[in-house]
Amino acid sequence: QVQAVESGGGLVQAGGSLRLSCTASERTLSDSSMAWYRQAPGQEREFVAGINRHGGYTRYADSVKGRFAISRDNDMNTVFLQMNSLMPEDTAIYYCVQMSNTLNVRLGSWGRGTQVTVSS
Repeated sequence: QVQAVESGGGLVQAGGSLRLSCTASERTLSDSSMAWYRQAPGQEREFVAGINRHGGYTRYADSVKGRFAISRDNDMNTVFLQMNSLMPEDTAIYYCVQMSNTLNVRLGSWGRGTQVTVSS
């Protein structure tokens, strides 16, 4: 099981960009499908984007399509989430987690996440 550590969050104005990073001490992150989720205050945690182990398949929530891009660098054992055209409703804690090959089942446990705050 991969225990991921997220970084890169911060405060940004609407329309701005951030890039989140997800890494782990275990090399198995590079062999795993991974996903980003987010949880806003008072709301359920929701899927944002996922990527398969080789990076050839990605999936996005409708709310972020065209604005966010998930990618990975397996040599760096890192998964990224590039977030552009940020909106206040993107404000949330963002989590990176290990997934099944189909991106349908969460395999890893939740980490501490990284806070993203978008001001209007």
